[in-house]
Amino acid sequence: MKRLRLVLYTAVCVWVSIQFANAQIKLPELFSSNMVLQRNTQVAIWGWADANANITIHTSWMVNPIEVKADNKGSWNTKLTTTNAREPQSMEIKGSGSSIILENVLFGEVWLCSGQSNMEQSLKGYTGQPTYGALEALSGARNINLRVFSVDHHGSKTPLDHLDGYRPWQEASPESISDFSAIAYFFGQQLQEILDVPVGLILTSWGGTEIQSWMAKDALENYQTVDLKDVDLSQNTKHIPTVLFNAMVNPLVPYTVKGMLWYQGESNRLEPQLYRQLLPAMVKDWRARWGQGDFPFYYVQVAPYLYDKRNDYFQEVENSAFIREAQLESLADIPNAGMAITMDIGESHTIHPPKKKEVADRLLYMALNQTYGQTAIDYLGPTYSSLATKDGGIVLSFDHIGDTGLFVHDKLEGFEIAGEDRKFYTAEAKIMGNHKQVFVTSPNVPKPVAVRYAWRNWIVGTLYDVNLLPASSFRTDDWDNATRVEE
Repeated sequence: MKRLRLVLYTAVCVWVSIQFANAQIKLPELFSSNMVLQRNTQVAIWGWADANANITIHTSWMVNPIEVKADNKGSWNTKLTTTNAREPQSMEIKGSGSSIILENVLFGEVWLCSGQSNMEQSLKGYTGQPTYGALEALSGARNINLRVFSVDHHGSKTPLDHLDGYRPWQEASPESISDFSAIAYFFGQQLQEILDVPVGLILTSWGGTEIQSWMAKDALENYQTVDLKDVDLSQNTKHIPTVLFNAMVNPLVPYTVKGMLWYQGESNRLEPQLYRQLLPAMVKDWRARWGQGDFPFYYVQVAPYLYDKRNDYFQEVENSAFIREAQLESLADIPNAGMAITMDIGESHTIHPPKKKEVADRLLYMALNQTYGQTAIDYLGPTYSSLATKDGGIVLSFDHIGDTGLFVHDKLEGFEIAGEDRKFYTAEAKIMGNHKQVFVTSPNVPKPVAVRYAWRNWIVGTLYDVNLLPASSFRTDDWDNATRVEE
């Protein structure tokens, strides 16, 4: 009898422990102490509990609690109204026989940062590839009003609700920032200082990845077949379509953000025409999933680099000017977007330019102008608009040059000109028309019809506006069979 009682008692204890374990409230990994919630808005909050459980959310800033009921699968979601309060807040989520307390929560500006290795590059840099200004940044990194969250590298064949690995919200310090994205940090640190409000940065990036890996299956299948049935996820994970979205993005949806920073494209440089379709499609899909409308999307144009030690000119599969063109043209199809141009800060010998702060600065100028209403801040360099033939040459006109026009440091270089034979020659170029136009000529082309600027893998841009924002590489033609004459 004693043995029977012991067995029954053990069974009851096991049943109770299982029931208690099942009853625990669970939250997405993004919801933790030290997090930053988007200020002065309605933020999404969600989680899991018992089926049909009643959940109560008490916060330090609201008089009345929020009541929400889980559905028959245990999922629940609701909205919380945040304020502009500067002091740290707390919240408690209760239900299903358990509670979770979150402390040291701030209201501020939350930015999602994603892409491949140039976004991922930390202040520590890569082996033999530094990040300029890292020591200075680290020495002043301690800041309780700047918080960072990082997603680990993982892939999944199906969309996940939880992150497989991550570094939780941390206050900025030399220790927490040294392995964090340099671009994201430089952007966030300056934004926090300028706006004088807390800033939260969420980093989900992986070097060497194609945009297809970051797209949801539903969105990507409009452009290519996605079949993961027999795919080995342990091999070349980061190159498998959709799997990074499933594991590294979907668990973040729909955490309320102010906007997004994106630096990716090098791994898609061999397919510029497809990328021209995929980038707007990805942005549209992510925005739809977040359900915040057209939140700001600011991205970086890939920098010039001497790919494979070649500087091939016209072949689309070799010339990264074509992917830069695809990124530039994508602006027309992505509402509330901007692109940071890096024609002047690339490096011929490394695909990871060390001037990450300059990139972050240009993203910051976009955010200040377009998102935060500081319209006096210039954010976009000269953009080619039209041409006219004159005196045996071509006159190029530009948008986004304001009243003060174009600028060149020393000598205007990188221009080439062609006639109807589609043979491009190195050209002379000079600023004219009250610093609003560029006149391009070559004695080898008496009847020119087209101009290209900086149309190579590796080149240093020379054309700026007076605020030293560079022009993108561009072409006035759409030829796919042009040649270049070496002189």
